[in-house]
Amino acid sequence: MVLVLSDDEVTSLVDLRSLAPVVEDALVKQGRGEVERPERPHYDVGTGLDGAEPLGMGLAMPAYVHGGPYFATKLVGVHEGNAERGLPTIHAQVVLADARTGEPVSFMNGGRITNARTGCIGGLAARELAASEPLRVGVLGAGTQARWQTRAIAALCAVDSVKVYSPSDSRHDCAADLRGHDIPAEAVDSAEAAVEDSNVVVTATTSPEPVFPADALAPGTLVVAVGAYTGEMQELEPAVFDRAARVFADVPEEVAEIGDLLATDLTVDDLIPLSAVFEGEAGRESDEEILVVESVGTAVLDAAAAAAVYESATEEGIGIEQSF
Repeated sequence: MVLVLSDDEVTSLVDLRSLAPVVEDALVKQGRGEVERPERPHYDVGTGLDGAEPLGMGLAMPAYVHGGPYFATKLVGVHEGNAERGLPTIHAQVVLADARTGEPVSFMNGGRITNARTGCIGGLAARELAASEPLRVGVLGAGTQARWQTRAIAALCAVDSVKVYSPSDSRHDCAADLRGHDIPAEAVDSAEAAVEDSNVVVTATTSPEPVFPADALAPGTLVVAVGAYTGEMQELEPAVFDRAARVFADVPEEVAEIGDLLATDLTVDDLIPLSAVFEGEAGRESDEEILVVESVGTAVLDAAAAAAVYESATEEGIGIEQSF
């Protein structure tokens, strides 16, 4: 039997405080090389349906954490034209299977899995690397990931204030949503207003150019950049890295290829694996240091998070069992 979990069911099972140690453990094992994370194939889809151009892109993201009872593959569709159809741009599903036998055990909506595990990266980074609490958080971006990053930070740290900026009016919706989760958030009218006086700055955009001026950063600020994941995307000015004492990355070899880093002279050898922070091998050395955490995400976290959700679902009797 395969347990099928809908988006609402996955949502009911995701608790950021409980998921954070799962994500931390997965990052540590990834840093130690105790995972399987093959190259993720991506390919055009829809070519020939409505013309010669592809309509979207498909991705398969497999991973296994050594010692885990399950392995997972996340299947993703990215269709930029979906906004005109009133549909999400990204659809994702996670297939979870028994690591001993290969038998499928669960098929679940992957959107919340991705959002929550990515959010936990920001929450863990703030917990370990912010200079002091309570936090004053500046958020650049107002979409789904901006909200999950902020929620995870608030779940793991004491937060005094959150200032949200986006060029669109979505910043007001984002702030209202965060207030609905008991997070003291307000929309502001400029990137500088969001960054100034913040000791944690989160960038969660799809911007091709920097989203705030480097000189707006106060000494001691932690910058958590999660939006850029291709060579064409750039959220941070090179001057941010010039001011940073250290740069941490969840997947250094992939972070080295995104626009933020390509605009600098930094290489993969200059990046510190985020896992080293959790291992006690690296971290903040003074309250005045500016630190940067870059994240591109990894299927290892999908596998770990999906396994945790599945185990919670079986314990609580949530989901529909389906013969397969």
